[in-house]
Amino acid sequence: MKEMLLDANVIVRFLVQDDPTQSPAATGLFVRAERREFLLHLDSLAVAEVVYVLIGRYGRSRTDVANALLTLIQNPGVETADAGIVTDALWRFASANVDFADAWLAARAAQAGHAVASFDRDLDRFKDLRRHEPKN
Repeated sequence: MKEMLLDANVIVRFLVQDDPTQSPAATGLFVRAERREFLLHLDSLAVAEVVYVLIGRYGRSRTDVANALLTLIQNPGVETADAGIVTDALWRFASANVDFADAWLAARAAQAGHAVASFDRDLDRFKDLRRHEPKN
């Protein structure tokens, strides 16, 4: 089986369906992956880029972005690095008014049972983690 890494631009074309050539090609790739003709590897950095582009350039809501990506990573032909953390981060991103990087950090910290060293009080929204604010 052919394996490929997914670039964020393919995911965006698939989710937005705004390019007459690239969007159908991206859709075809995901359909073929679902049929297990390909195994597509999704990296968490690509997920972060897709979130950034869909929110910033396309004005999509947090919930829409999270739901679209959660559906995408359930495709049997898509293997997501750190799938549990990605899923948790997307849920956190959709449910709290934090950026994706903070949601990702919160998900990683919660999974590992670590505190987060941060000045960012947005992390206090997540009751399942401890924030450590560095002091002199």
